Amino acid sequence: MPLPSNRTVRRYARLVVSALLICVALLGAPIATAEPPTRLDTYVVDEAKALEGDQPDRVRSAVDQLYADHQTRLWIVYVHDFAGLDPETWASRTAAQSRLGDRDLLLAVAIEPREYWFYGAVPEGVSDGELDDLLIREVEPALRDNRWADAGIATADGLNSAMRVSGVSGRTLLVLVLLVVLVVGALVLYSRKRRRDRARAELAAARNLDPDNSVALAALPVEALQARSREALVELDNAIRTSADELELATGEFGTTATTPFTTALDHAKTAAARAFQIRQRLDDDLPETPDEQRALLVELIGVVGRADRELDSRVDEFDAMRDLLINAPARLDALTRDLVELTGRIPGSEAEATRLTAAHPATVLAPIHDNVAMARERITFAEQNIDAGRGALALPVGQQGGAVAAIRAAEAAVGQARTLLDAVDNAATNIQQARDGLPAALDELREDIAAADALASFGGPELAAARTAAQHALDAASAAAQSDPLDAYHDAIAADGELDRAIAAATDRKLAAEDLRRRLDRALTDARARIGAAGDFITTRRGVIDADARTRLSEAQRNLDAAQQLGTTDPAQALTHAQAAADLAGRALQEAQAGVRAWESSRTPSGSAQAGAILGGILIDGLLRGAATGARHGSGGFRAGSYGGSGGSRRVSRGGRF
Repeated sequence: MPLPSNRTVRRYARLVVSALLICVALLGAPIATAEPPTRLDTYVVDEAKALEGDQPDRVRSAVDQLYADHQTRLWIVYVHDFAGLDPETWASRTAAQSRLGDRDLLLAVAIEPREYWFYGAVPEGVSDGELDDLLIREVEPALRDNRWADAGIATADGLNSAMRVSGVSGRTLLVLVLLVVLVVGALVLYSRKRRRDRARAELAAARNLDPDNSVALAALPVEALQARSREALVELDNAIRTSADELELATGEFGTTATTPFTTALDHAKTAAARAFQIRQRLDDDLPETPDEQRALLVELIGVVGRADRELDSRVDEFDAMRDLLINAPARLDALTRDLVELTGRIPGSEAEATRLTAAHPATVLAPIHDNVAMARERITFAEQNIDAGRGALALPVGQQGGAVAAIRAAEAAVGQARTLLDAVDNAATNIQQARDGLPAALDELREDIAAADALASFGGPELAAARTAAQHALDAASAAAQSDPLDAYHDAIAADGELDRAIAAATDRKLAAEDLRRRLDRALTDARARIGAAGDFITTRRGVIDADARTRLSEAQRNLDAAQQLGTTDPAQALTHAQAAADLAGRALQEAQAGVRAWESSRTPSGSAQAGAILGGILIDGLLRGAATGARHGSGGFRAGSYGGSGGSRRVSRGGRF
């Protein structure tokens, strides 16, 4: 055999060398291997060598911070692929082998097929929407850009932020509450002091204003106007009472014609006072006014009082001039002396009457007059002293007799009071007998009203109960004191009966309203039950094609009906509201259910088959109606028979996909 040529040898040598180089290259190159589900021993696992430099530490730091803040464990795994399994299966098996619990979450990332899965129980405080937003807006964009570390960090930080926002620590809340209490307390004390100082200044300003200056008065706060109105009312009422006493004496001395201007001024003041008290009563009653209405009424009240007071003041000088007692002082002193003689002569008779009354009645009955005779003696003595003082003043030279005026006025006042004191003693027996005669009828009427109140007890509320209790106490007390203290017994019975009458009238109105409300509630409940029954039967027999909207309306209708039935005896007004809402919701449920059936029928080819009817009735469950949530995940379709159990498991998250 001839030997090969050199050229052939060199060719074979090159082929051998090339083959050796290829083998060396193949032996030296890394080989990607599939990673099956496995037990995790650390929180950040990088089987795919996707992390570089300090990235593993950064990812681990974010995971550790999540645990430190919320005790939630996040496991992050980077692998080449999921060993031929779908992402959810790989993640669930890894979680099972790693014995992950309710506080564990797993983020699994497959580099080469570009798939990921997030698995575990949703942390408390994180909503489904927040989780979806985190995965779609933060994690998936990072994975899509091959920023593997950023994806893990974004997952840990996003969960941490969502859980932090969802609550505030107890210690922080306690500190905030304490701070708020301290600040509020200081502000309250400071505010009260400022209000008191401001109220005093505003009241002083109101006193200095002209009552007719309505513009300036309206500029003051309502509180200042309230205080000034009460103050001005008391001042006017006192002035009217004093003026009336003085005018009565002047009329007797000078005649009606001479005192007409003063009588007119006093009558005007009384009319103004009545109007002012009417306004005050309107402000104090149970019907609230707006701030503007209060301000207008108070300005009117102060103006009315101010004008009346000014009219009385304008007559003072004229009245004093008319009452210049010096002109007829001697005759007036003589008349006062005659009055004293007459009063002194009445003392023995009034004293004897008081003694008789004391023997016939207990001290409580005679309390208003028990010292009247003694007080009348004191007034007579005081009048005598002033008459003597008046005569002594008249004996002085002209120009030094001014003391006689004060003496005469004091004597007149004392004589008038002495007469009133003795009249009260002389008339006491008549008043007591009138009370004793009228007491039986008053007690009978009170008993009848108490019986009427008992019949209305369920409609009267606290007001009737309080009035009924007070009436019973008054009845018992008046019955016991009928002989010993007829005046007070009669008064107490009449007063208690008046209060009870008002409470009975209010309770009667409420009874009529309650009976009408009960009738309306019964009709509304009947209507609601009928409409719920119709809607429920329709949905039950066609539940296979009816969505959540109609079912929601029906459930809410039933909830409102249950509430109406529970509240029927305790709060019929609220029960009526629930019953009406139940009927309305049931009607809407039926309408939406009917619309759902029509839509399903229009979307299918009419067949009339038994299977179509079973699907409509929910006997067979159409997998297509479940949507991607079940069909795509489980790879199932078509129909299956319904069975016992819920529609899903616990609230666990299992989400992911391609990136």
